[in-house]
Amino acid sequence: MSEILVLYYSVGGSVRRMAELIAEGVERVPGARARLRTVPKVSAGFEKEVASIPEEGPPFCENRDLEECAGLALGSPTRFGNMAAPMKNFIDATGPLWIKGALIGKPACVFTSTGSLHGGQETTLLSMMLPLLHHGMLIVGLPYSNAELNATRSGGTPYGASHFAGLADDQPLSDAERALCVAQGRRLAEIALRLKP
Repeated sequence: MSEILVLYYSVGGSVRRMAELIAEGVERVPGARARLRTVPKVSAGFEKEVASIPEEGPPFCENRDLEECAGLALGSPTRFGNMAAPMKNFIDATGPLWIKGALIGKPACVFTSTGSLHGGQETTLLSMMLPLLHHGMLIVGLPYSNAELNATRSGGTPYGASHFAGLADDQPLSDAERALCVAQGRRLAEIALRLKP
């Protein structure tokens, strides 16, 4: 069984829901299983909080999870057109994996949620790809064979799944956004299985 790591940070729940849908897509592929993980918050002083086991939801990610995965789906809310600080903090600590080349050749995709429709979804997705490229990962987008890319009136890009959550993070995922999340998970798992040695 090939494990696909679905790693996310969520504040209001939208990115968490997207991660669950991506995991659902992964699990629809025979021979693939999703491993959901999150990252701890960082304090206002940018000091990492104690990374104890969360009271609810998936456990915090460790470098071991990245090393063991066959593929990675990385998700974060948008912060000024970039990933949120907790996710960036986690990614910045993966230097030991970079030195070992532990992620080279593994497929990866990205996903995000924004409070406003033009709140930087695409720049966030693109900037999230940069450290993955430095790790030697293979970026997997969403092709236009997914009809929802042309039909969506909210989130959804060829760079990865996205969601327009509203300023209060109270907008549910649209049918198109949900379908694109599932499609992204499925595509990532299928490619990971094809690349498996």
